[in-house]
Amino acid sequence: MDILLTIISIIAAALIGAAIAGYVAFKRGNERGGQAERERQQLAGQSIEQQAAKILAEAESEARRKELHLKDEEVRLRNEMDAEMNRRRQSLESTEQRLQNRQEQLDKRIDQIDGREKKVNQKESRLAQQAADLEKAEQQRDEELQRVARMTEEEARALLLQEVEKKSRQEMARTIREVEAQTIETAEKRAREIVTVAVERIASDHVTEYAVSTVSLPSDEMKGRIIGRQGRNIRAIEQVTGVDLVVDDTPEAILISCYDPVRREVARIALTKLVADGRIHPARIEKEVEKAQQEVEQLIQEAGEQALIETNNQGLHREIQRLLGRLKYRTSYGQNQYYHAIETSHLAAVIASELHADVKIARMGGLLHDIGKAVTHEIDGPHAIVGAEIAKRYGVNPRVINCIASHHGEVEPESIEAVIVAAADAISGARPGARRESLEAYIKRVTALEDIGNSFQGVSQTFAIQAGREVRVIVRPDDLDDLQVIELSKNIAKKIEDNLEYPGQIRVTVIRETRSVAHAK
Repeated sequence: MDILLTIISIIAAALIGAAIAGYVAFKRGNERGGQAERERQQLAGQSIEQQAAKILAEAESEARRKELHLKDEEVRLRNEMDAEMNRRRQSLESTEQRLQNRQEQLDKRIDQIDGREKKVNQKESRLAQQAADLEKAEQQRDEELQRVARMTEEEARALLLQEVEKKSRQEMARTIREVEAQTIETAEKRAREIVTVAVERIASDHVTEYAVSTVSLPSDEMKGRIIGRQGRNIRAIEQVTGVDLVVDDTPEAILISCYDPVRREVARIALTKLVADGRIHPARIEKEVEKAQQEVEQLIQEAGEQALIETNNQGLHREIQRLLGRLKYRTSYGQNQYYHAIETSHLAAVIASELHADVKIARMGGLLHDIGKAVTHEIDGPHAIVGAEIAKRYGVNPRVINCIASHHGEVEPESIEAVIVAAADAISGARPGARRESLEAYIKRVTALEDIGNSFQGVSQTFAIQAGREVRVIVRPDDLDDLQVIELSKNIAKKIEDNLEYPGQIRVTVIRETRSVAHAK
């Protein structure tokens, strides 16, 4: 179709060209008006027809050439398609052959499995027959034994069980003792290594006892100026700071008494500056107390930041830092709680590292475990629960919160890090030189330990030794056997845990011995 359109356009162009040429020639002929001109026009028309015929022949030749080219391309594509079909047919035949081979192999394996299953069934049948034969033989043996022993099966079973129980209790008690001794020896050895390394690396003396603070005076005359006219100065100091000033016969000294150590520190700093300045009156007192409060707040914040840096626990909320700093002015059993928190953090980190636990969680839990003591003057409740609520409020890790809440047993520990923090807290509080305990409290605790041991049946005597860290219980051998002695030691330990508060741990040792006495006459 394209070829015909091309030919038609060529012919049309030629005819148009001829018409134009004729018109031009006609014009020229008119101008010249000669016969020669008309002859030339005829010759020009014949030349145009010849050119059109030539162009038409060339177009037909080009059309035939393109048609032959299309037929050759069709033959080539048909040959390629046949080759592709042959290749795919061969591939399908090869795949079919492989599938057939695999099917044959599967049939062979199924036959083998069927054969093995038949053999197994035959063996099971033989075993069942053998079991029936054995049961029959045992029944015959039991009948023969009953005939010989003149005892029924129930009587023989009861006698046998009695003998087995007696021997089993002895064997059980011996095995329990051996296993416990071995376990305790191994555990204590490993625990001693871990605790000793931790304590040696971390231990430091930080025992202080704050009941009152003392401010030195240059002379006893200063006491009168502190009291002021009609006691106005001392009343102003007590009202602004919330402390009690004790002015007694102590030479060149005045005592500050208050249950809140922060307020006591503010009063001490303010009073020291007032004494150094010498100008003591209510307006000056209020100004110095305000400056002292700002100074103490700054010291508290710096102490909290220092604790975080020292224990590598940066990133906590500033309020947490401030509460840590307040622990610097809080003591428990004579132990400074700020240094106790830092020491517990280091101990927990060392123990967690030895036990391959999460060192970061243990370190942070040890540092924050007593954070509740910083606000126990303002908030009622156990300091562990209060501290956990504070930590939760400021976005502390939930695992660290559990370490805080569970270190005194109010909440169950949910991870090994929580147990490590509780152990580190006990180590820091119970190690030698960590705390001071009053004689009255010590005597009460030792007496209570002996009373708990004597409260159990079969106990002859109870002795609290090693400053109350071990209880030795002597039992009457006729009342208790070896297995009951093991149970008694665990029951005594459980009762001590439930009824007493004590630093560290208490070892319970129950002793049962049989003495035979004879007299030669």
